Amino acid sequence: MLLWLIALALGGVATFLAYPRDTLRGPLSRVSAGLRLLAVTLAAGLGLNAAMGRARAPRPLVALDVSSSWGRGGDTTRFSKALSAALQESPDSVVAFGDSSRRAVRGMASNDASSRVRAVAERAIAAGRPLVLFTDGEIDDPEALDALPAGSRVELSESSPQRDAAVTEIRAPRVASDGDTVEVRVTIGAAGGGAGAGRLSLTLDGRPVASATMDSLGAFGERTISLKVVAPSLRGGGSQGDRELRAVVESVGDGDARNNTASAVIDVGSAAAAVLVSTSPDLDARELAALLRGTAALPTRVYYRVMPGQWREDGAMSAISEDAVRRAVREAALVVLHGDTALFGPPRAATRGALALVAPPAPNGGEWFATGAPISPVATVLAGTAWDSLPPLEVAAAMPSDAAFEILETRRARRLDRRVAMVGWERPRRIVVAGATGFWRWRFRGGAGAEAFTAVWGSTLDWLAGERSDVRAAVPEAGALREGAQMRWRRGADADSVVQAVVRLRGNTPKVDTLALHFGAANLVADSPPLGAGVYDITTPGGTSMLIVNPSTELLPRRPTVRPGAYGSSVVAGASPRARDFPWLFVLAVLALCGEWTLRRRAGLR
Repeated sequence: MLLWLIALALGGVATFLAYPRDTLRGPLSRVSAGLRLLAVTLAAGLGLNAAMGRARAPRPLVALDVSSSWGRGGDTTRFSKALSAALQESPDSVVAFGDSSRRAVRGMASNDASSRVRAVAERAIAAGRPLVLFTDGEIDDPEALDALPAGSRVELSESSPQRDAAVTEIRAPRVASDGDTVEVRVTIGAAGGGAGAGRLSLTLDGRPVASATMDSLGAFGERTISLKVVAPSLRGGGSQGDRELRAVVESVGDGDARNNTASAVIDVGSAAAAVLVSTSPDLDARELAALLRGTAALPTRVYYRVMPGQWREDGAMSAISEDAVRRAVREAALVVLHGDTALFGPPRAATRGALALVAPPAPNGGEWFATGAPISPVATVLAGTAWDSLPPLEVAAAMPSDAAFEILETRRARRLDRRVAMVGWERPRRIVVAGATGFWRWRFRGGAGAEAFTAVWGSTLDWLAGERSDVRAAVPEAGALREGAQMRWRRGADADSVVQAVVRLRGNTPKVDTLALHFGAANLVADSPPLGAGVYDITTPGGTSMLIVNPSTELLPRRPTVRPGAYGSSVVAGASPRARDFPWLFVLAVLALCGEWTLRRRAGLR
């Protein structure tokens, strides 16, 4: 309204200047002045684009979830009804979302491997339009709906509870040595109607290796079952490499067989994945061995030198030759050398994988107390450590000066001279050097000390175990993942920034794709688009690997993550019709100017 008053004022001024009072004597001059007032007012209103009425609420944005969770249990009628309702709500434009956002059309299927609504929600927020969402309730990112404009709502199509058991997770060591016994943890989840009693079976490359009975589960219940599996021995002529470990659950009254299996990859080799060698066994070495087995979750071999030339293997303390120890150190992906770290020669030349060198200092070096963790790859884990309650350490006077970062600092009497107890490097491979002893005292006292020991050495060993020193140019970062998840690759020994990976899908109709992986000059990881469910053989320069893509999480039973009803609190910016939206106003302004010019001439005015 204010803009039209301004336009009217401008029209009045223009009319007063063009028609002084002494010119308004006849009817023609008065009509002409009125037309001038009308023309200028309309021109000013169009220039200001003034409102032409009250604000109107914008049309809502209608979106439809097209994830495959709609069809769990073989029911397709719910999605068909939701699609019809969405098209009835907005016949010309319905946004389908799941793996991506696109236009919904009649007759489309719900088969996306995820249900991400964030892009649609941000579109509605940016446009200031309410969002009407049709979904089955299982949204991956429900927090994206918190900031929707007022007037938004969720139309939830609930299903009747069904009985179903699904393998939601399988956890196993990524690497195993031949003949090792590894622990496999399988999590079973139930649908809204619970799950009947049944049986869980494990197979390795199709060969049964373990099984267990399972009791019934309540609605949306979960149970984790731990099983022991013996890795196949290579001494009998078997081949080393990636193997498929598959978990299968069978239960009474199961509603959907597509989620009954999940697989993981185990790389079976002749060498141990992690090796700890101590030339001067002490309590530090023993506690490190226990933590290495628990933290890295890798098959671990521990060797102690009890006398010059005499070695024992931890556990049964059976004798082992020094050549066998050297070979284990050379082949292991993670090596911890304790004591005389140069016994086998330069340690960086004697190993190929991640390396931890623990060199106890000379005795009587005084008491040094841990006081903090400088910036390093493990600093985040150590941020909450209670340093002021830890027993003292013995720390070497000097550490390597070319270290890339410091992990642990100590001070004499907690406030005087500073010494660094642990340092590390990340390139060309991950290496940690610890010039301190006495860490066992932290563990021995329990409480905050035991937590600090686990935090310092657990995070360090876990970081070292993340190194994948591999002769292959690139390998999948995870041996198994879910359909729809981003595919991530880790760079291997090849120095090229672009690696070609040939991906072959196993099955009756094999499919072959070639991917170009761009690592860049300094990147150690690269991403590629998600793959469909199945078992893939991957070939890169330097060797082959296996990747398993399990069915998407949309097929797993889970509770609804959104509620039906109204959403949104932000104010909707209603759009008023503007002057420029009405073409007839332009025509009227031109006609008024033409009429005013004609009448002005007839009235004898210029």
